[in-house]
Amino acid sequence: MTRAMQDNIQKAAVLIEALPHIQRFQGETVVVKFGGSAMDNLQVVRDILHDVAFMGCVGMRPVLVHGGGKAINAKLQAEGVQATFLHGLRVTDAHTMDVVEQVLNREVNPGLVRILNEEFGCKARAIHGEDIVTARKRVGRNPATGETLDWGFVGEVTGVDVEPVQAFLSAGIVPVITPLASAPGDPSTLFNINADVAAAGLAEKLRARKLVFLSDVPGLLSDPANPESLISTLRLSEVQGLIDRGVIAGGMLPKINGALKALHAGVRKTHIINAAQPHSLLLELFTDKGIGTEIINDTL
Repeated sequence: MTRAMQDNIQKAAVLIEALPHIQRFQGETVVVKFGGSAMDNLQVVRDILHDVAFMGCVGMRPVLVHGGGKAINAKLQAEGVQATFLHGLRVTDAHTMDVVEQVLNREVNPGLVRILNEEFGCKARAIHGEDIVTARKRVGRNPATGETLDWGFVGEVTGVDVEPVQAFLSAGIVPVITPLASAPGDPSTLFNINADVAAAGLAEKLRARKLVFLSDVPGLLSDPANPESLISTLRLSEVQGLIDRGVIAGGMLPKINGALKALHAGVRKTHIINAAQPHSLLLELFTDKGIGTEIINDTL
């Protein structure tokens, strides 16, 4: 048997392995959150969008929610403004909010939509988050000191109008959504929403089959300094203990909290996978082993 024939047989075996997964997820909604430093690498961006296009072509209904934190930081730095974070969330004053809106709605979002449409032949359309998501100002309290925590124009989601999203999905169009929101009854007041939280809110309202967080790390690590300490399966009953021990902290908290809320609302499974792994979405969704951390509800 020639080498070329062996290669062709191997390709056929990959397709056969993918077949039951394609059949299982046909017609199902999968919300994908993409952000972090991976968005700075054009090849990684193209790989992820290629995967999203593939998902749409085999009958899945992908919804892409994207961040743009690195691009926002770069824009602020160019203006001499230092980005500030509090418990993993960006502190957003009025000027920062203007920059966030400009970068997400007018730079990052159109770029992703263009690649999907022009390079991969995938029907994709932009949705500005503030057109479908409402929020109230987020405030909190430091449990150690009792002081009030104020993130400025950072919001907590209060409502999601999924009708425009569902209309796009029914028409075979991939919605590409920015993590922004408006105040109820006041569309001129915008809030910055953590992209993980926005994706979880959409997955909850859409009753998505899956919610996938594309991250800068392989998944949830029991030891953040050791990439080999991947937790492949995380059960809801284990989460609080990991938070108490500091295993789940910082930027991982919004992902886990969003995953918990989505699972309680009926999303069947959530995943945290490494965006930098070539074609990580396809590996997670269409192979038997998968990659990253899957989060399951074992409390039912």
